[in-house]
Amino acid sequence: MVHQPSSQAHLSPSSDTADMAEMSKVLAPRLAYFAGVARTEHVTRAAQEMNVPQSTLSRSMARLEQDLGVDLFARHGRTVSLTPAGRTFLTSVERALAEVERAAEEVRADADPATGKVAFGFLHTMGAETVPGLLHAFRADHPRVRFSLVQNYGEAMLERLRAGELDLCLTSPVPDAPDLVARRLDEQKLRLVVPADHSLAVRRRIRLAEAADETFVTLEPGYGLRRITDDLCKEAGFKPRIAFEGEEAETLRGLVAAGLGVALLPPPAVPRPGVVELTVTAPRAAREIGVAWLEGHPDTPPVAAFKKFLLSRRGSLLPT
Repeated sequence: MVHQPSSQAHLSPSSDTADMAEMSKVLAPRLAYFAGVARTEHVTRAAQEMNVPQSTLSRSMARLEQDLGVDLFARHGRTVSLTPAGRTFLTSVERALAEVERAAEEVRADADPATGKVAFGFLHTMGAETVPGLLHAFRADHPRVRFSLVQNYGEAMLERLRAGELDLCLTSPVPDAPDLVARRLDEQKLRLVVPADHSLAVRRRIRLAEAADETFVTLEPGYGLRRITDDLCKEAGFKPRIAFEGEEAETLRGLVAAGLGVALLPPPAVPRPGVVELTVTAPRAAREIGVAWLEGHPDTPPVAAFKKFLLSRRGSLLPT
């Protein structure tokens, strides 16, 4: 059969997005039918193997050729053979179908109750001790569940939740947004961290107003702890004079140890030399830690199990 372009091809460079979306819905199943016919080179046999009526298969192949504007098969009675265009198309179709099957297997594996995957985000300050302890406890009953772990600041994690890149995240402050569900889990006290040779280092407790003349080192704007620091200082009656802004709490602790300022920080996983950590008596210096997820987003079994586990740790999330 001579390879002839159709005079009424349905796809053209001028097709708009809506036309392409509609075409993809009808084109996708035809690709599997095409691969089956190409493999058997017999419409009746392919219809039997795929458990579809022969008439449906024949119409699908004819429509596919019409949509593409090329002849994919040469017909010889009940048998068919691929044209050169058909052989070229088959290579790409088989690659596409294999990729779809690989993706299907991947999402099935991720949803498996025993071996599925949870995409879990958390604050940098919870990575050294809190999260490893949580995962260790959870995997005692779910030893084969896999985790994709993301450390980031709060707003960035919430955006990844909204983008579908995370299933759950531990963050602070606990978000209040209509598209998210959030549950308070615990509270973490903040301390005023000062250099070991600072005049305040002999103290054990301090009112934050007493640090009004100090130079502060803080996280960058956009971080939850930065917002809390600014709010606490405002409540204490001053605006902090900031010398350095960073992205990670332990880096700030190092800056304090180097004598470059003071900082409001959560307790460290391991005590750091060169600093003294003072209890803040007023205003009440603490941050709430909560878990958040996307409203209306269906949970796979492993995500549902881990969510239930986190909610069960309300009030005992953080190491004592």
